[in-house]
Amino acid sequence: MRTILACTDLTKRYGKHDAVRNLEMKLNDNTIYGLLGRNGAGKTTLLNMITGSLFPSYGQIEVAGSRLKRGDTPKDVCYIREKNLFFGSAKVIEILQFASVFHRNWDWRFAHELLRMFNLNPNKKIRQLSRGMESLVGNIIGLASRAKLTIYDEPVLGLDVLMRERFYRILVEDYAAHPRTIVCSTHLIDEIATVIEQVYIMDAGSILMHDEVDNIRNQSHLLSGDHESVKSFSYGRKVIYREAYGNNDLAAVYGTLGDTDRQLAHHLGITIESLPLQKFFSYLIEGGQRNE
Repeated sequence: MRTILACTDLTKRYGKHDAVRNLEMKLNDNTIYGLLGRNGAGKTTLLNMITGSLFPSYGQIEVAGSRLKRGDTPKDVCYIREKNLFFGSAKVIEILQFASVFHRNWDWRFAHELLRMFNLNPNKKIRQLSRGMESLVGNIIGLASRAKLTIYDEPVLGLDVLMRERFYRILVEDYAAHPRTIVCSTHLIDEIATVIEQVYIMDAGSILMHDEVDNIRNQSHLLSGDHESVKSFSYGRKVIYREAYGNNDLAAVYGTLGDTDRQLAHHLGITIESLPLQKFFSYLIEGGQRNE
């Protein structure tokens, strides 16, 4: 697979604070990524550097093999921000017309279809829209742009469940028909779990983990049992979180458990459950904080 984006030793410093520090990231062609992290994890700072809105304190960014220099705006990239900078007095259709100028693969037929699917009046002014409807204007731009790298920062804020599901469905269907690299940055993890193929988990300006979503599903386990049994069973395994309650322990472990492992766990009286992505994320973050 061709690498479409590479970040090497990327750092953004504000005074003595590193919003992003020593970050490494590679995105391949034709893949949907999730960038997951709590508010304040550094996700938006990272995205602003990738798209040329901020210049890193040090480190480098390559987009489609070309190094991004100060003042550069990477080509064939569409960045849909969490907070859109639309002119309030402009109509929806005027915002789309303005956006279309900057994206060579823009699909007007699809844009009009999306207006209908999202029940958006093209002649309404931006200031007349709810927060959710304003998010949809940005999402339409991201979809209709058909950019080689499309980045969404919190794309479903303000949307009800129906509209969120509709957006994700359209995103996956259009990606299947027109493959490209898509990044969805969000803290709504369980919702995005069925959409993304690979995930970067970010906290305190650094990448804690990068893996395929299916691997995380298959290799994240929650153990519960008496203290000594859980301690013995988890020895030598990657334990991302541990909690004691009474004489029992709860431990989240990451790694493959074969039939022999499960038989041993059964013999020791240990219960093994799978972890949803949201819970895995919470344990990974909380466990990391406890170990600092």
